[in-house]
Amino acid sequence: MNQLSIRGLTKRYKTGEGVTDISIDVKKGELVTLLGPSGCGKTTVLRSIGGFLEPDAGDILIEGKSVLKLPPEKRPTGMVFQGYNLWPHMNVYNNLAFGLKLRKKSKSDIAAAVKRVLELVRLPGAEQKFPGQLSGGQQQRIAVARAFLLEPAVLLLDEPFSALDAKLRHELREELRDIQASTGLTMVFVTHDQEEALSISDHIVVMNGGHIEQIATPQEIYDNPSSLFVAQFIGKMNFVKGVAEGRKVRMAGLEFDNPKQLQGEVTLAVRPEDVSVMRNRESGEGMAGTIHQVMILGHYAEISLETGCGPLKAFLPRDQVRDLYTGQQVQVSCAKVLCYPSA
Repeated sequence: MNQLSIRGLTKRYKTGEGVTDISIDVKKGELVTLLGPSGCGKTTVLRSIGGFLEPDAGDILIEGKSVLKLPPEKRPTGMVFQGYNLWPHMNVYNNLAFGLKLRKKSKSDIAAAVKRVLELVRLPGAEQKFPGQLSGGQQQRIAVARAFLLEPAVLLLDEPFSALDAKLRHELREELRDIQASTGLTMVFVTHDQEEALSISDHIVVMNGGHIEQIATPQEIYDNPSSLFVAQFIGKMNFVKGVAEGRKVRMAGLEFDNPKQLQGEVTLAVRPEDVSVMRNRESGEGMAGTIHQVMILGHYAEISLETGCGPLKAFLPRDQVRDLYTGQQVQVSCAKVLCYPSA
C-alpha cells in the first residue's frame, strides 16, 4: 500500500494558475520531491495534502484513507515552511513541547521526546535557548524537529532551506537525508533547486504549468529527460538543431541513432560531460570546432566551443585541458545525444 496517493487532483485559481489532474503515489519511507519553476503548482499540491487548500476535484489518501474532509490539525501530516515559524517568546524546549502538550503527553514523555529529537537534528542541549539566540540553520533544524515530534505519517517540506546560504543548504539537506533514512519517515519535499532535488530524492516529480512532465528517479530524470522542458530544466545542457531521417539523426556531419523515430527538424540535447574535444584536427573524427574560452572550475574545466552546429560547452577533467587555448582548432564529438521534436 502507498503511504500517500494523490488521485486526479485539480485546483485552479481565478488567475488561471493552479494544477490539473495531478496523480502521484508515494511509498512508505520514500522522499519524493516536487520540482519545477515558480508558479508550476508544486506548492499548491503540497498545501492541498496538508489541508491548507481545498481542491476543486480529486482525492488525497494517506495510509489508504481519504483525508479531504479533515482540517490540517486532524490530518496525519506535519509541515515545515520556508520561514521557521518558531515562537520567539518561547525557548526551544517549549517550542518543541507545545504540540505534545496539546496531545496530553506526560511531562516525562515530553522531556524524553524533546531530548531524543534534539540529538536527531544535532542540537543536543539547546532546550533553554531562545530562537533569537540561534542561527538560521539552527532555527530550521528546530522547525524540522518540531514536525518530527508529531510523528506524522507524511512530512511536508515547503522549500525549507531556500533562505539559507549555499553551504548551509548543502549541509542541512545532507542531514535531512540522514534523518529520513534513519527514521524511515515518508517525506514530500518542494523545491525549485534542481541540485537539491537530484541529491536527496528517491523520486522526482517535475512539474510545469500545473501539469506533471515526468516522475522518475534522479538518475533517470538526469539521463533520460522525457521532454524538452525537463531536458532544459535539469542540469546543464547543450541544445542544437538537427535533422531526423529514417533510423538516423544528423548534426553537422555527425550521425546518431533515432530511437524515437522522429522525422524532419529536431532539437538535439547533449550534456557537456558527453562532449569530447580532440586536439588533432587532422584525425577526421568528429566535427571541426574552435575553442572560444577555457574556464577552470575547481576539479574540472568548462570549454566553450564554436562548431558547425553552433556554440557548445564541454566539461573536461582539469588535467586534460593544459594544452588547450583560445582560438585553437579542434575536433569535437558527442558520446550521447537526446532527440526531441523541435518546439
